[in-house]
Amino acid sequence: MSASLQFLPPELYYAILNHVSPDDLQRTILHLSIALPRSPIPVALIYHSIRLKFTDQVVRLTRRLRQSPEHASLVKEFSLETWTVDADVVVNLVRSLPNLTTLRLFVGPNYAPEHMEDLFCKPWAKLSFIGLRFRPYVQKATYYQFMKGAYFDSMLDALSTWPSSSLPALSIIQDPLDPNIPKLHHFAQPLVFFRLDPFTGLVRSPFLRALTHFRLRVPSRQVAQYVYAKPGALSSVEVVDLSTCNVGERDVDLILGRFSRLKHLVLDNCSILRGEFIEVAWKDLGKECALAGVRRAREREKKLKTWLEMNYIPPQDGEDGDVPTQAVRVPGLGHARAKKGRKGLATATISLREREESAAGPSNGTIRIASAEVKARIPKIRILPRTPTLRSLATTVRHDDRDAIIRAEFERGWSEGVAQLSATAARLRASYVNNVVRVVKFAEDADRVMIEEGMEGLEDAELEDFELDAVGLDKRCPVLCLAGPGRNEGHAGGCGHQIGWDIWRDEL
Repeated sequence: MSASLQFLPPELYYAILNHVSPDDLQRTILHLSIALPRSPIPVALIYHSIRLKFTDQVVRLTRRLRQSPEHASLVKEFSLETWTVDADVVVNLVRSLPNLTTLRLFVGPNYAPEHMEDLFCKPWAKLSFIGLRFRPYVQKATYYQFMKGAYFDSMLDALSTWPSSSLPALSIIQDPLDPNIPKLHHFAQPLVFFRLDPFTGLVRSPFLRALTHFRLRVPSRQVAQYVYAKPGALSSVEVVDLSTCNVGERDVDLILGRFSRLKHLVLDNCSILRGEFIEVAWKDLGKECALAGVRRAREREKKLKTWLEMNYIPPQDGEDGDVPTQAVRVPGLGHARAKKGRKGLATATISLREREESAAGPSNGTIRIASAEVKARIPKIRILPRTPTLRSLATTVRHDDRDAIIRAEFERGWSEGVAQLSATAARLRASYVNNVVRVVKFAEDADRVMIEEGMEGLEDAELEDFELDAVGLDKRCPVLCLAGPGRNEGHAGGCGHQIGWDIWRDEL
């Protein structure tokens, strides 16, 4: 007797359909239910992944869920891929889906900021992906949104108020103009976000503390500095895509220095090394990628030095002034290499009396400046740089015949940077062993520190922390992909473009 699909048990249908991509699941179930009307196909899965591409589908789905409201809880993934739609209907529809894990929306000219505020008025508990794609015009580019002051800054503020979550992926994109429009009509890029500082509040919010994949595209705007400028931003991020933004070489250095877990950086159609081909520039970029941790450590050292000059209190009379450098106590951290607990307070080599008295007394608004004598007694503290974690850098370059030269120069610069990093670690190790300076390192949770003051986010280095595999780092030069967006030829294996295709499920 020949086997037939219609005799399969429901469990096997579930197992088979679990291998179907979410984009094809709805259509696959419909076709199976038509071809095998008597088979136990789990039709309820048709609501699992909703993908709407036409305006009338929004209305029909709304009516269907009103007739059968119990089906709303079956929807896990919702994707709206049409620009012309009634925004009120969409907001009401999406808010009626309590168990969403994935939300993808095309936000066209019919949306007002109030719609997005209502949409994100409260969080979904199980949400794992948010993808928002803005286009303030459809057929014809206009300044209508600008003239009525319709900017979506308030949406960012609303998301910033959400509580801590495990959201791993967030994508906020503004479509760039059709390249033919500015040439023919001298039309400037419309603004979706008027102010950029709300992005700083968003990336530092508890809501994005677990975020590992972040895509933000605001064409031609200098948004990168609002992402990396302040501590506590995107403390878990591993993939960052800032394509189409105004990102320069200096921004790359600061991005890599801020995000210690960053593995893939995508910068398509940015201002980075655009224009005339210069070999040395790609060499310098490779070196900057390797040394981003060194520059970050130096910047933090400057902040620490300034803080010490304002807060350090030398030992009082009768106290041991010849305490080794690594045993000197400074406000904010106990003795170096001391165990946790209250022992450090009992054996402190300095007094906090003067500081307490000044805090209790009247303030005249002046800033305490250490004298030259006190500055000379402030313990020297150096910070051990982090080793680079970057695995790929992806961008767009219009020099197809020079790709091999560009990659060779980038790798050459990376090797020079690794050698310099190794030399820096060796010098700090010698100072540490000889007890010349106190050496600290960035703590494991340093990226979550919201205020880099004093010893916040720092901890004492141990001898094994100075062990740097320079040869291994040299061989792990990040993949440099110059192919740009889309699945065209020329992509380097393991590049950020390929990683993004799986994360974002698009080829933008």
